[in-house]
Amino acid sequence: MANHKSALKRIRRNEAVRLRNRYQHKTMRNALKKLRSEEKKKDVEALVPSVVSMIDRLAKRNIIHSNKAANLKSSLAKHVAAM
Repeated sequence: MANHKSALKRIRRNEAVRLRNRYQHKTMRNALKKLRSEEKKKDVEALVPSVVSMIDRLAKRNIIHSNKAANLKSSLAKHVAAM
């Protein structure tokens, strides 16, 4: 167990940040699933900007790696183009 007041605070803060990151990561995955499950190209094209924006935001905050963000956006672009 931590011996310093600052270490105890850090433990509390880390847990809060971990839960927030997990929530945002899960939200992004759900958005991706929703986009990939859409049938109509018009609906997909309407969702793409918001999903790409979400991916960029998470990469900027280091919730996901920047290379993973690039791979996700690339696969989304391929998915839209193939429709």
